[in-house]
Amino acid sequence: MEGGILYGGDFLSEILILHVDSAGEDLYKKLIEVIKESGHNIQKVAIESCLPLQFDSLRILPDRHQVFQGSREIVLTMKEFQILVLLAQNKGRIFSKEQIYNVVWQELYSGDCNIVMSHIHNIREKIEVNPSEPVYIQTVWGVGYRFNKNLCNGL
Repeated sequence: MEGGILYGGDFLSEILILHVDSAGEDLYKKLIEVIKESGHNIQKVAIESCLPLQFDSLRILPDRHQVFQGSREIVLTMKEFQILVLLAQNKGRIFSKEQIYNVVWQELYSGDCNIVMSHIHNIREKIEVNPSEPVYIQTVWGVGYRFNKNLCNGL
């Protein structure tokens, strides 16, 4: 079983980070059941699966911390890579800046959205053919960011 982040409430006001192996699967299922019975709305966000991702000419290898645009390797910082993987593994799902911060930094949002915006800008500069007209990471004005849901996963 892969790790994940479960959250409920607005802007991840409550966050629970779980990483379990197959031996902890029963405990994981019981915990989810108890949380749901308590009336909390929870969602699972996939993170850091080892499966490669391919969208057109962009290839992401999470287990190797590598990204390729065609045959050219793109060097990303750890945070840039984590943001890209989060968005790509949850293609089409909109994440607010606060949600991205909480998931990637694994701490509650501190109120400075510039750090997420700066990282998104840097990722676009590195992976997009034309960063001013992004194909991969899209801005949903007033809401947040999403990975383009119309791109085919080529693997």
